[in-house]
Amino acid sequence: MDFMTTMGQSTLFRGLPEDELRQLERISEPRECDKGDVLFNEGAEGVGFYVVAGGQVKVYKMSFDGREQILHILGPGDPLGEVPVFAGTTYPANAQAMGKASLYFFPRRKLIELYRESPSLAMNMLAVLSRRLREFTVLIENLSLKEIPQRLATYLVHQQSLRPVSSRVKLSVTKGVLSNILGTSQETLSRVLGKMGQEGIVEVQGKEISILDMDRLRSLADGEIRL
Repeated sequence: MDFMTTMGQSTLFRGLPEDELRQLERISEPRECDKGDVLFNEGAEGVGFYVVAGGQVKVYKMSFDGREQILHILGPGDPLGEVPVFAGTTYPANAQAMGKASLYFFPRRKLIELYRESPSLAMNMLAVLSRRLREFTVLIENLSLKEIPQRLATYLVHQQSLRPVSSRVKLSVTKGVLSNILGTSQETLSRVLGKMGQEGIVEVQGKEISILDMDRLRSLADGEIRL
């Protein structure tokens, strides 16, 4: 793992000056996980947060009947568990490695000490965190309140915004996991993707989705048109 490369990909740390990144590197703890390893459980004290360096981690909640609801699939550069660490609360969900994964762990105690020494670092990170929280709030609201075609369109628009130079979205998860995220079945997801293909909005090739008409995809996400 290379700390500076990973943090250069991170939405939380990207743009921080090199000297501040070096300060963070000094308190970070490299971690290696195998498939199924649990990073934290819902309700546990937020003792620190992670940044994924390699592999994938799922963040999920369990319903009363034992059904798993995936909230996020996180990959290289993505932070997880940062909100309770800053807020001083417990983790709001569970996190588990989906395969072999490499991460950097940032203990809350050491972060607080570092913020006292460098208030500018704390302000920079809080500004980025506030931006991320606004984005996630909008995304979660959209995914929970909209119909399945709108949810899928919203998800694709968001994924494309993470790599704006490309009109292609390469799914980092299986269709089964994506259907779980969207709260639907694989059959329904396949039907919606097929309909979007017929309408000339997207083209699906395996795990890669090419966006053919971004304007219509956004209109579908916003509820201005329907399939």
